[in-house]
Amino acid sequence: MANIRSAKKRHRQSLKRRARNMSWRSRVRTATRKLREAIAARDKATVEQQLPKTISEIMRASTKGILHWRTAQRKVARLSRAAHTVVSQSQK
Repeated sequence: MANIRSAKKRHRQSLKRRARNMSWRSRVRTATRKLREAIAARDKATVEQQLPKTISEIMRASTKGILHWRTAQRKVARLSRAAHTVVSQSQK
């Protein structure tokens, strides 16, 4: 543990940031997992409901600096493509 007062403060701040970042990463992972499960089950209704929520979580994490913007865009693109294949196949 640090002895200098400013170093102690920085340590406290880093712990707070870490907890916040872990919470947001968990939210993104949970939303992504729910969407992927719906895609795997070919459940069109759940996919249509979950896709906007998942995209919103990813983009909010990107805005807050939890995810890099290119990482967020890549995740959104891949999930959207997978979701749209399920939706388009169920329409046929």
